[in-house]
Amino acid sequence: MKYESMLLSIVFVPLAGAFVLPFAGFISSRFRNFLALALVSASFIFSLKLLPQVITGQPVIVSHNFLLGFNSAFYADSFALFMAMASSFISAIIILYSFGYINHYKNQNEYYLMVVLFLGAMMGIVFSGNLIFLYIFWEITAITSWRLIGFFREREHLLKADKAFLVTVFGALVMLLGFICIYQQTGTFDLKANLISNIAVALVLVGIFSKSATLPFHTWLPDAGVAPSPVTALLHAAILVKIGLYVFARLFIAVYSISPVWHTVVPVIAALSSLVCAGAALIETDLKRIIAYSTVSQIGFIFFGLAIGNEVGIIGGLLYILMHGLAKAGLFLCAGIVEQNTKVRDITKLGGLIKAMPVTAISFLLCAFSVMGIPPFGGFFSKYLVFSGAVESGQLAIAFVFLAGAFLTIAYLLRVFNLVFLGQEKSPSQKEGDRLMVFSVATLAVLSLAGGIFISYLYNFAAISTTQMLAMAK
Repeated sequence: MKYESMLLSIVFVPLAGAFVLPFAGFISSRFRNFLALALVSASFIFSLKLLPQVITGQPVIVSHNFLLGFNSAFYADSFALFMAMASSFISAIIILYSFGYINHYKNQNEYYLMVVLFLGAMMGIVFSGNLIFLYIFWEITAITSWRLIGFFREREHLLKADKAFLVTVFGALVMLLGFICIYQQTGTFDLKANLISNIAVALVLVGIFSKSATLPFHTWLPDAGVAPSPVTALLHAAILVKIGLYVFARLFIAVYSISPVWHTVVPVIAALSSLVCAGAALIETDLKRIIAYSTVSQIGFIFFGLAIGNEVGIIGGLLYILMHGLAKAGLFLCAGIVEQNTKVRDITKLGGLIKAMPVTAISFLLCAFSVMGIPPFGGFFSKYLVFSGAVESGQLAIAFVFLAGAFLTIAYLLRVFNLVFLGQEKSPSQKEGDRLMVFSVATLAVLSLAGGIFISYLYNFAAISTTQMLAMAK
């Protein structure tokens, strides 16, 4: 298969295949489930096959010209593959977990359709070489996340799904205005290196911050915890909030030249978002909302690394995307096992679950260690590189704010582990979850540790991606 065909397959196999899943469900639920896993795995496998080509600095490009700058352009470089492989791999584990979690709920055909379509849209964003196509795929993720957040169809859930939809779509419309400004300034919607105005940057950042649940657009993400746990893992860890991070790096590091003032403005916003949400996580009692606030806080660290603008910070930001994805997916999936078995999400009403759920408890702790940045877990090295980049760029004051956020991260995650898994049992005697669910969380926990042990390989990949991005911008 040609490289161009592989690139198109990464995007369109899950996009088109998603619509087959409801029909497969009428034949056999097991067939539908494994087809969903195969569609997502295909994106990962094709991305892996493209890696030897693009790692040498030879991107794969597929384009077709339409009128008025509406060109279908797909572009694969090391950075795009880094995001595609991370997102599709974590999504595959989440779908495997879903086999046990979703099997006794209604609307399963729609669930798998939306999850796989979601992943396909993410692949479209990652490989888009044109702003209009990027926007189209961006909006597909808004529609799919809206349906997934409201999966249980209860009135409260539907209202929170509507909130998420309205916030992200409003941000996307503002971002579209930014894209139009870029077109007026550059004469093209294609992603080509140009200097763009502060107004265009500000408009695009509204869309990025709303999708990535950054202050002041952050409140929809904790509310999205009403969704099934594999959905929250998908939103928080694998795809949705990472979309904004990817687009920020693609547009403002790899393509467009922007004013140096944004290398201060974005870190300040990220620092405030990180610190405020870390404080919210420390006083919250709802298990999934705590992890959601933690997501918003950790996204601030990633924005910080990327916005610093130097090579060390960007490498740290890229590694943070992967390490946070693995660990945070594990935390949400562990929370799903706890919630499904105890019917309780209030951490003050839980306790002693390590006796009944030892694998889930240890998996939660290992993933938490990575998010905290405890060596030798992968999260330690990514956080270390972000702080090193900050020191190198002289942004020490902002770095101290993030350091405070890092200590709060340790505090609220240890609080959760202590109240949920240690101490006296407060809920009826329970047992571990479904085997596939437990296997999934254990896998993510092991990978969070392995990411640190084999950090040199991941560092080299991230470094190559960063070098290529910075070279594009010149």
